[in-house]
Amino acid sequence: MPTIIDVATAAGVSTATVSRVLSHPERVLPATRDRVLATVEALGYRPNVAARSLRTLRAAKILVTVPDISNPFFASVIRGAEEAARDAGYGVVLGDTRHDRAIEDQYGAMLLRREVDGLIFLGHHLPDSLRAMAASDRAPIVNGCEYSADLGVPSVHIDNAAAGADAIVHLAELGHRAIGVVTGPDVSPPSRDRLAGARAAAEQRGLELLEEHGDYSARSGFDGAARLIASGVTAIFCFSDVMAMGAIGAVRAAGLSCPEHVSVVGFDDLPLAPFFQPALTTIAQPKELIGRRTVKLLVELLRGTSPAAAPEQLPHELVVRQSTEAVPRRALRI
Repeated sequence: MPTIIDVATAAGVSTATVSRVLSHPERVLPATRDRVLATVEALGYRPNVAARSLRTLRAAKILVTVPDISNPFFASVIRGAEEAARDAGYGVVLGDTRHDRAIEDQYGAMLLRREVDGLIFLGHHLPDSLRAMAASDRAPIVNGCEYSADLGVPSVHIDNAAAGADAIVHLAELGHRAIGVVTGPDVSPPSRDRLAGARAAAEQRGLELLEEHGDYSARSGFDGAARLIASGVTAIFCFSDVMAMGAIGAVRAAGLSCPEHVSVVGFDDLPLAPFFQPALTTIAQPKELIGRRTVKLLVELLRGTSPAAAPEQLPHELVVRQSTEAVPRRALRI
């Protein structure tokens, strides 16, 4: 196996320069960097990550935690994060916290012990064990998806209030007046923001929303939608695609059809959404981009290549498919 000395000798540089190219390439002149990288490739050199970690206290790993790994929304976010981490020279350690604060603190301890270099958490709760560390402007901690200013760490997210408003505007423009919503948990910042946006849009149009609380699961979407259907709504906005799919099941269980009798809007634009029956109208989040941008923010913090990271807001999009239609057409079929 070639050594770092072999690479340095062949490239005509010092071993320190080789190490710098592999750990902080942005700090090396392009010509030198390209020559060293070409030599590394030609010789087939692979650094000893374990030994390097002992010397530099750098684990070359990023911890990504999710509150519910069974939620398919997180799969695309994790994929984007893993790809960006790999490109930046980091591995990814994945943790499922299951909304359990004790488990969150167990994962937080990995960062305190320097078993990982940084943390990306995709839930709404910062581990208690990391609150002191998070008080620093350059703490290696980034939040994804569920932005809350109270967390005190940089985040990558969409404007959930605007997205919630867009869903209600879409249904109102189709002529719906009796609109229900199935929210996420009250403790979820995105759910609270989506509800605030939905309420504001409804109020501007003289509409009053009927509200049911869910937990992002298909079961809660089914149960919430069943109660809304019994109340006579003609359209339902669910705060996740999974709940929207449950809601469509409730429409069918009531002997009705979507969208002929009840229109349904989801949130997230999961890969299954275009292929569901009917194809689901939804608010699309840039899921993989959220993952990539959280890693970019974290790497910038770790390398000190930018000022203290700030929250980053990404665009969302209303994707109209077959699960919504205008009221006049629906009314003629009843």
